[in-house]
Amino acid sequence: MAMYKDLRRYGEAKSAHVAQRILGLREKLHDEITGPRRSNSLIIGSWNIRNFDNGFGGERTDEAYHYIAEIIDRFDICAIQEVMGDMEPLKRLVRTLGPQWDYFVTDVTDGSKGNNERGAFVFNKNKVFFRNLVGEIVLKADDLIDDRQFARTPFFAAFQAHWFRFILCSTHVIYGGSDKAAEAARAKEIKALAVNLKKRSEKDGEVYVLLGDLNVVDKDNVTMDALKAGNLMIPDFGGTNLGENKYYDQLTFTGQGEKVRLIRHGKFDWRDKVFTPGEADHYEQYNVKDDGTPRYSDWDKKYHYWMTHQMSDHLPIWVELEIDYSDDYLKRFIPTA
Repeated sequence: MAMYKDLRRYGEAKSAHVAQRILGLREKLHDEITGPRRSNSLIIGSWNIRNFDNGFGGERTDEAYHYIAEIIDRFDICAIQEVMGDMEPLKRLVRTLGPQWDYFVTDVTDGSKGNNERGAFVFNKNKVFFRNLVGEIVLKADDLIDDRQFARTPFFAAFQAHWFRFILCSTHVIYGGSDKAAEAARAKEIKALAVNLKKRSEKDGEVYVLLGDLNVVDKDNVTMDALKAGNLMIPDFGGTNLGENKYYDQLTFTGQGEKVRLIRHGKFDWRDKVFTPGEADHYEQYNVKDDGTPRYSDWDKKYHYWMTHQMSDHLPIWVELEIDYSDDYLKRFIPTA
């Protein structure tokens, strides 16, 4: 359970404001994710948390950390994209999640296309355990994408939950714009990664979970065709940007049937519970820079933009998987008629 002890130091009005919104989030999270959950299952999440946290648009508020942690706490393990160079915001998030949580994080990716980003896995040690394998996906010379590696190197780590062994591979695929040339470049990265994981899975028999911000445009686009090249199981989350018209975020699997038993999947929309459109006036206090001047000249128009730097411009996605295969294992020992 996420930690709430910091509420005591916020003052009466702020504590009441934050607590009320946490309760609203908890109710919706229960209704959509944890309430219908099976008693013995695994929930994997993925979330691009916008520029976490380079202070662009103003540093994240105390309450934003509580809301982000409250959502991630409903997952057993979660991949986070756009973790920036400063590690302290991620450490603060993990502290807010509680002592049962741990994390892995990559080094920053150099270069303008790398955007000084890290990737991270945060996981509940009571639900999953690390299998002592980490790595990065580095392409062979013959498989290079226009003579280059990935703009942001995908990384992976091996975990296990009950009977289910899996390797999470998180990525943030190059964006580069919205024209056809940019989409084609994106598709090349996606295909190279999907095919690489397919080959790895066939070779070592492991289930690879490819997840993250793949910048897929929609289900009828070359970027989705590229993802399908890996013969992956691809649940349909619909649009995951705030406009819900882009299929940017994906959570997919190598292996079908017996190896991956998908129970449910979805995305979580927090926008009617925290930093809601009607609260612009409440948050106008944050439209002040260190020198006392306004950050934005028109706060009402910029409030939505500011809000995306408090939470994100992406919605988190999740899957629930069956992880207890013991009945099937035991039945192997019983002769059939």
